[in-house]
Amino acid sequence: MDIDIVHVDAELIVVNKPGGLLSVPGRGPDKQDCVVHRLQAAGYPEALVVHRLDMATSGLLLLARGPVAQRALSMAFEARQVSKRYVAVVQGRLAGDAAGGWQEIALPLLADWPNRPRQKVDHLNGKPSLTRWRVLDTTSSTTTPTTTPATTPTTTRVELAPLTGRTHQLRVHLMALGHPIVGDALYGPPEATAEPRLLLHASQLDLPDRHLSLHCPADF
Repeated sequence: MDIDIVHVDAELIVVNKPGGLLSVPGRGPDKQDCVVHRLQAAGYPEALVVHRLDMATSGLLLLARGPVAQRALSMAFEARQVSKRYVAVVQGRLAGDAAGGWQEIALPLLADWPNRPRQKVDHLNGKPSLTRWRVLDTTSSTTTPTTTPATTPTTTRVELAPLTGRTHQLRVHLMALGHPIVGDALYGPPEATAEPRLLLHASQLDLPDRHLSLHCPADF
């Protein structure tokens, strides 16, 4: 079971997690294949999770080498000393800043208990959640005999910078804007889920205190 290691040093390991692979084991024998177990089998038995990516999300995932490093890295995440950026393709034409600048989504999120694992926007009881985003480009699909320029599907590629780390934050925030991520079977309408995978990728990971900046381009 191969795992793509992007960076390794005395305290941490960064991998490029493929979409469809769990970050940590789940419940049941059919949910044991995950990043942690693959790393442990690859010669890093001390590998411990620091943060997670959704199973459907691909990209850079940070793990610690042992409990001491895990505590230090977890504290760095809590103190917002680690920054992450994502690339996503969303349904429709998302209007961005004319100069390509960053905009913000500030919508509080809460678990949607009757529909777990879904999350929802809840202005009364939700936890503060903040996402910065900007448009990278907009693309219209090729017109086919059954489509016209007016009905040709349009998607928008965006860069995302979550300033908080709520469950499914990016997916729910973009859905709340009316532009679900393409391939999102949990939050997107049928026309957004035709893609066989979720088009969300953790493309950049920065740890300034360790002078470490990693970039991994999306394969979509």
